Amino acid sequence: MEPSSTTPAEDPTSAPGHTYRMPMPRLTLTTDASHGPLDGAWWPRCDALELELPSLVSSLEPDPDTTVRVTVAPAEWPDAPRTVMAPGRVIAVEPAGPGSDAHVITLDCGTVGRWVLLVVPPEEPSGTAARLLAAAADPENSLTATRMLALAETGRLGGTAGPVD
Repeated sequence: MEPSSTTPAEDPTSAPGHTYRMPMPRLTLTTDASHGPLDGAWWPRCDALELELPSLVSSLEPDPDTTVRVTVAPAEWPDAPRTVMAPGRVIAVEPAGPGSDAHVITLDCGTVGRWVLLVVPPEEPSGTAARLLAAAADPENSLTATRMLALAETGRLGGTAGPVD
C-alpha cells in the first residue's frame, strides 16, 4: 500500500465537517412599539456576551450592512468586550452610563429599530424565566427591569407561563 499524499482534511472523500449553529435566543418582544420601559426580554444561556450576542442580534437584524451598537451595564457584564464578532458584522459594545438599569441591554440597529430588553439571569429557573419573558413582552407592563426581577425573586411576579428551553 502506498502512502497517501493528501491529509484527511484535504481528502475529498472524507466525511463533511461539522458546522456549529448557535441556538436561537430565548427572547420575547412586545407587539406594541412604545408601551413602557421595556420592549421585551432576553434569557441568555450563559454570561459570555461574545457567545450570546451574535444570535440575539441576528434574530433582530438580519441585514449585515446595518451598524449595530449594544449598550450593557458594566456591573452585569464586567468582562464585556468592546466589540463582538458575528457572521458578516462587528457589533460595537458600549458601557451604559451612570444611573442606567443594571438588568437591561439596549440594541440600536440602525434604521430598523432600537430595543430595550430585560436580561433574565442565565441561572434563573425556567419557570421564573418564563414569567419574566412573558411579563416584559406584555404591552400593559410598566415595570422596570429591576422591579420585575425583584418581584420574581419574592414570587410576586404574576403570570402562568410554562417553562422555556
